[in-house]
Amino acid sequence: MEREFIITIFSENKVGILSQVTTVFTHRNVNIESIAASPSAIEGIHKYTIAVKNDPERVANLVKQIEKKVDVLKVFCYSPSEVVMQQLALYKVKRSRNVEELVRRHNVRILEIHDEYIVLEKTGHKAELDELYQILAPYGIYQFVSSGQVAIIKSRRELLDEYLKYVNEKRDRILSETK
Repeated sequence: MEREFIITIFSENKVGILSQVTTVFTHRNVNIESIAASPSAIEGIHKYTIAVKNDPERVANLVKQIEKKVDVLKVFCYSPSEVVMQQLALYKVKRSRNVEELVRRHNVRILEIHDEYIVLEKTGHKAELDELYQILAPYGIYQFVSSGQVAIIKSRRELLDEYLKYVNEKRDRILSETK
C-alpha cells in the first residue's frame, strides 16, 4: 500500500551528490514528488528533503541504498505526521480588483504590482497552494512556480547531532584501541 514519506539526507556540500541520490531513485523506479536542498543547522552540512509516495518496504530499501553512498552522512525517513512541512508558490496573475480582494482573504503576500499583473506569494501545504491556483485560474495566471517541500521534524531536535556524536565517539574508541 502506497504511503507518503519524507526522506531527509545529510551530506557535505560537494558537487554531484544530488545526482548520485536521484540516480538511486531512478534505478529503483521511485518517483520524487518534491525535492529541496538547503544548508542544515550544522555548519558545512547540507540537507536534502525529498517527498515520495511508495510502499514502506520499498522506501526502506531506498534509504539503505542512499546511505551506502560515500558522501552521504545519514538518511532519515519520516511519515508526514512526524514533520512540519511547508511549500512556497509564486503566482503572476492578471491585475484586477477581484484578484486584490481574493489576496486579502487567502493570506497571500503581494510581491509586486504592475499595471498589467500582480505577483503573489503563498506559503502553505500543497493542497492550499493548489486551491489558490484553482481560485486564481479564471482571472488569468500568466506564470506559476512552486518550491519543493521543506520539513522539520517535530521531535526535540534533528537526530543528525546525536548520530555524528556517536560516529565520532566510535572513531575515537577505534583509534585509541589501535595505539
